[in-house]
This record gives sequence, C-alpha cells and structure tokens, in this order.
Amino acid sequence: MSHAPLLAAEDVEIAYDEAIFAVRRVSLLVHPGEVVALLGANGAGKSSLLRAVSNILHAQRGRVTHGRILYDGTSVAGSSTSRLVRRGLAQVLEGRHCFRHLSAEDNLLTGALGRGSSRLETRRDLEHVYALFPVIAEKRRVAAGLLSGGQQQMIAIGRALMARPRLLLLDEPSMGLAPIVVAEIFGRLARLNRDEGLAILIAEQNAAVALRHAHRGVVLENGIVAAAGTAEVLRSKDDIRAAYLGLGRANIQPVST
Repeated sequence: MSHAPLLAAEDVEIAYDEAIFAVRRVSLLVHPGEVVALLGANGAGKSSLLRAVSNILHAQRGRVTHGRILYDGTSVAGSSTSRLVRRGLAQVLEGRHCFRHLSAEDNLLTGALGRGSSRLETRRDLEHVYALFPVIAEKRRVAAGLLSGGQQQMIAIGRALMARPRLLLLDEPSMGLAPIVVAEIFGRLARLNRDEGLAILIAEQNAAVALRHAHRGVVLENGIVAAAGTAEVLRSKDDIRAAYLGLGRANIQPVST
C-alpha cells in the first residue's frame, strides 16, 4: 500500500443546526488498496462522517465545524459531490435508494452519468458489474422496486462502481439483509479490493462481518474514537468483542488517536 493516504480525516468535528454535535475530533486514514471498517452503534456518528467525506452534510443542515477532510491530498470542502465522484470518490448511501420504477440496468446506467464515458466504456462497465453480481444480470430488465433488498443493495453498489471509483464509501451495507446475502456482498467487495485494488471505507454496525474483511478498523462511541487498530487486534479485544461481536460484557474506554 502507498504511504500517502487516499483519504485523511483530521481532527474532524461535525454539528447539525450549529448546536448538535455528532462527531467530535475524529481522525482516520484510508490508504490506496485498503479496506477500513468504521464501527459503532446507531447514532455513533458513522453516517455523519461519511456524509462529510462526500460533502453532502449541508442537505441535512450539518457542517464540519473543526478540522479538515482531504481526498487525494485536496480538501473536499471546496468540491461539489459530482466533482468528487468524477475524481473517484463514490458513496452508497444507507438504505440503498434505488429508483424503484427504473429497471435494474437503468439504475446502473445512472451511475455513469456525468463521467463522459463512451458507449463502449459504459457497456464494459455494465459487464463488469454483471460479472460481479450475476443475479443482477439475470434481473437487468426488472424494475428495481420488485427486487429483493439484497438485490437492490447489489444495484446500489453496482451503480457506484459505474463511476469507476478509487475509493468506495458504504453506509451500513448489511442493514436489513439476511446473513447469507451479507456474506455474499462482502465477499464481492473483498474480491474488488483484492483483485482491483479498490479502497473501501465501510460504516457498519455488524462488526463481525466488517472486521472479517477489513485491514483496519475505527470504533466510534457517541461521536468520538473509542478504539482503533488492525482488524486482527480489534477482533481480539475483549471490550470490542463484548460490545460489537456479542461476546461477554462491554466496557469500552475512549482512547486518543
């Protein structure tokens, strides 16, 4: 992996309506070719941090009040979301957000809009997604709203991949899905990382599956970093195992990063 981070969040604070702090002095790095798991319970600040990285906090009256976020060495604060996508940063929002009345394939094609691809490039990208998720190839003409939650999640990920990202942000990709579907999706993501070097930042409550595939993890607790380290180390910590892997009793103490 490169020593220069692809993503660097430095001492970031995030507030909504100038008063409600969701994230307090959080720092994290994602290097090229790395999978990082951002862990924590609902309300811990994971989604807020991902929205800040994509510069979409303003849509919910939030903003970064301290620190900075750099993507590929440049602050995201001065970039529109569409420009960040063109630069290789794509996000899959929590809840999938498919266009329910469009076919699976038309949903995927929306991910290529604004990138200036030729028809041949777009077709190649479609085939790439279909090779990754064969079930979507079979359902390409079916309206997304008629598909299962797992298939919709695959469409949402495939749509982001159509933008040819260097860094993929995923917000709670396992939410509401059966364990066998979660395992399949994470297996495909691991393949993308292993075979193509795609960097991934995954916000997840399901720490067990996330740490199985991540290189490193950062645990948020009430908007602050409670623990950070390699996936192997986090899996071995009793407090992490208790709080997020369902083993024993939890007693997490915040730590500085």
